[in-house]
Amino acid sequence: MSTPRDLMITALDVAPSRPLERGDLSLALAGAEAYDMLRAEVIGLDGERIVPRPRTGLGDRLLDEAAASLVGQVPYESLEDWLWRRGQGLAPAYLAELEQEGGVTWERSRWLPFRGGRAVLADTEERQRAAYRWAADEPVLLALAAAVGIRDEPTAWDPSLTDEAVVTVLAAVHDAVMELEAVRQRRAIEDAAFANVWRGA
Repeated sequence: MSTPRDLMITALDVAPSRPLERGDLSLALAGAEAYDMLRAEVIGLDGERIVPRPRTGLGDRLLDEAAASLVGQVPYESLEDWLWRRGQGLAPAYLAELEQEGGVTWERSRWLPFRGGRAVLADTEERQRAAYRWAADEPVLLALAAAVGIRDEPTAWDPSLTDEAVVTVLAAVHDAVMELEAVRQRRAIEDAAFANVWRGA
């Protein structure tokens, strides 16, 4: 089971509660990777720092890439820093991986025949698995989806989330997405002010 793949498929398969931002999704995918690495005991958390552990292959190219990217010496990298570093361009990477495996095709527009159209998911076992986790209200997948706007934010953490390290990862994803939104709003205000100066407003 690959939580980031399931999150990517869910993002393509479920109508979001608000417009999805690629940067938000990339941060959440990095958080999903951290969760899967925790579950596989490839990493542990010392406070909010990621401590790598001896590992074997995780059976997924992008997860293996994530594990190989970990900082292996003291002081270990903070979870927040790793989310920002690993999350850079991660959503397009997962989309490309799904496309290469035949899990995604592109619906072409006759008006734009040489441009990518809408991503269309193939009916694969991987898609069915992601749909099962979504329908079963799997708490980690739902929390990651809520962070990026695929569903509404819950009013409180799911009480079944009792693992402190998992809660730390989910909270870090939420905080990073909120920080990214604050950056976007700041830039929008600055751009509007700059435009007003040029218009003589």
